[in-house]
Amino acid sequence: MTTDSPTQHRHGTGTPAQHRHGTGTPAQHHHRTGTPAQHRHGTGVPETAAERERIRERDRRHVWHPWSPLAADRSELTLVHGDGYRVRDLHGKEYIDATSLNTTTGYRHPHVEQAIHRQLDRLHQFDLSIASHEPVGLLAERLSSYLPDAFAKTLFVNSGSEGLEAALTIAAGYWENTGRPRKRVVSFRRGYHGSTLANRTLSGLPRITHGFAAPLPVTHVDLPLPPRELHRPHALAPLLEAFERAIGDDPDDPPMAVLVEPFLNVGGGIVLPPGFLRALREVCDTAGTLLILDEVFTGFGRTGRVFAFQHEDAPPDVLVTSKGLSGGSVPIAAVTVHQRVHDTFALDPVIGGVRYGHTTSGHPVACAAALATLDVLEKEQLAERAERHGAVLRDRLTPLIGVGEVTDVRGTGLVLVVETSSPEAATRLVLRARENGLLLRQPGEAFMAVPPLTIDDQGIDELAGRLERTVTEAAA
Repeated sequence: MTTDSPTQHRHGTGTPAQHRHGTGTPAQHHHRTGTPAQHRHGTGVPETAAERERIRERDRRHVWHPWSPLAADRSELTLVHGDGYRVRDLHGKEYIDATSLNTTTGYRHPHVEQAIHRQLDRLHQFDLSIASHEPVGLLAERLSSYLPDAFAKTLFVNSGSEGLEAALTIAAGYWENTGRPRKRVVSFRRGYHGSTLANRTLSGLPRITHGFAAPLPVTHVDLPLPPRELHRPHALAPLLEAFERAIGDDPDDPPMAVLVEPFLNVGGGIVLPPGFLRALREVCDTAGTLLILDEVFTGFGRTGRVFAFQHEDAPPDVLVTSKGLSGGSVPIAAVTVHQRVHDTFALDPVIGGVRYGHTTSGHPVACAAALATLDVLEKEQLAERAERHGAVLRDRLTPLIGVGEVTDVRGTGLVLVVETSSPEAATRLVLRARENGLLLRQPGEAFMAVPPLTIDDQGIDELAGRLERTVTEAAA
């Protein structure tokens, strides 16, 4: 695919005027607390133990870490530098980062960094409800090129949570616009779709529950089999039956949408049975309801395809993507919809359009970062590499089943899931892996290795070796 780039500007009009008298440079910080620590050799590692402790103490005193117990000291691991698929902490210790839900193109990718800097020099921000700008059109066009022809329209927001909230708004609006109002949603009980109020209602996970009245009715679907069985072909029939029961056939209470992740990330690293998305698409068509796919995590190469639904040719009515879209460099999310859904919003009784968005939706710098990230995805064949490297990891680590407290090894694309006998066992292994220079994620009783898609053969070999060492040491 030809790489799109912004048009050249004549007479220098695409670059900002030079600032007179040095007014374009930031003021110098005169207070120690506003100045970064002195670093050695460009690695970001502070020069002295005293400075390292000041950084940690500042964190403990002032930072409220998300999704963390107050007793946890997250400053214990403070990172100061990243390069490729490796990161470095305050003490100079290096780790392979296998927590990269966002950082698909790795750290400090020059093509992405250059695109961000160029856009900052041209136009750093404008509200899309007032006017447009070139990068957002280029990105929307680029996204449509990966999708069936009917998917020509994209609404941009800032995060996956906002994207799912927008998708719910769009689904409800579609039914209102067509004169058949609906509110109910069907979703996995162990699904996770963000931390805004409506999204939290979609999940039945204990960590996601809230004390407010439910903003919309949700029918949760329980897993018919344990996670270690669900990725096998025999799980397809009972899982589909569970969704058919949840959708129901009551003409007075049809769902407005079925909303699922192709891979349940936070819910336990759960791989769904082959053929599920294709069959669910057919179930939704038969029932006359919308299918919303949450590809916030799986989109842009992570599963071995640009989008996970492409494995089974099961396009949704609404597609939500985020994390890999800009490789984590600048926050952005995309809600891409079927044309028939989009066109009904001309009938909206208030403004004749979608009533959702933010002043930073479709941020020019984020769009430029996303375009550059998609360049890397294509040029470096990251989806194909994800499929190949993921297969290597699964082949290497499947023999660990039954070693110590490991009960299953599974995955999709470049996502490796190791299930253990308990959440406590998983925590022990994650901490031991950190000692061995490997950072992992932990959803419940499982842990996951999710490295940047740019990781090379050497990195995959090191990652597998450190995981093998971690499990065998713990079992000894």
